Amino acid sequence: MASVLQSALSFPLVVFTLLLALVMLYWLLVALRLVSVELFEHDSLKGDHLASTLVALGFAGVPASFSLTVLLVLAGVITLAVELVVLRWLPLGLFRIPVGVAVLWVAFVLASPLAASLCHRLHRWFHRHSPRRCLLGETVVVSEDSGEDGCAMATLADDPECRVRLHGKAGAMPARGERRVLVKYLAGEGSYRSVLQRDYLEARIRLSRLRGRRRGGGTAASH
Repeated sequence: MASVLQSALSFPLVVFTLLLALVMLYWLLVALRLVSVELFEHDSLKGDHLASTLVALGFAGVPASFSLTVLLVLAGVITLAVELVVLRWLPLGLFRIPVGVAVLWVAFVLASPLAASLCHRLHRWFHRHSPRRCLLGETVVVSEDSGEDGCAMATLADDPECRVRLHGKAGAMPARGERRVLVKYLAGEGSYRSVLQRDYLEARIRLSRLRGRRRGGGTAASH
């Protein structure tokens, strides 16, 4: 018991000990209906908030709180395995901190695709039982052209039984057969704003390149 407690409180595992304690507290508050499952959700993907980041990593379709929980659990398990198999037997001394940071980075890199895959398997359940904001970032296929009210119907690309209502703008109305990405939830109407899938992907590529240039420019300026 003492060795387990020592491992749990040693770096880098202590990071997950603290984070998972907070996660457990959060889900307890959710169960007591004191906190919403949509705590990290926004009505739009615009911005660098947590939900947008998780969507970019492939976690679209499930609440950000659930995605983050799965990611932390898997990364924690990987870190625990490294601690028990390797780190606890090495006389690292002060080198434990840089080594621990590297272990944390590797744990999240390995856990991210695993967590995204697991969440993807649960998409259909969440499509039917979770808040509608978690659908932001999902790809849909327009099944009906826009009507006089400017709205069209679409189905999720990976779950045709789940239908959503798209609110179009003049000059960019959804057309039957188009593949579009949900980018904004209109709570008052229960509908979504969307953009063409190719435009969404191109915008993300341009944004990534712009951020890379800014970081490179900042680095150059610092020297």
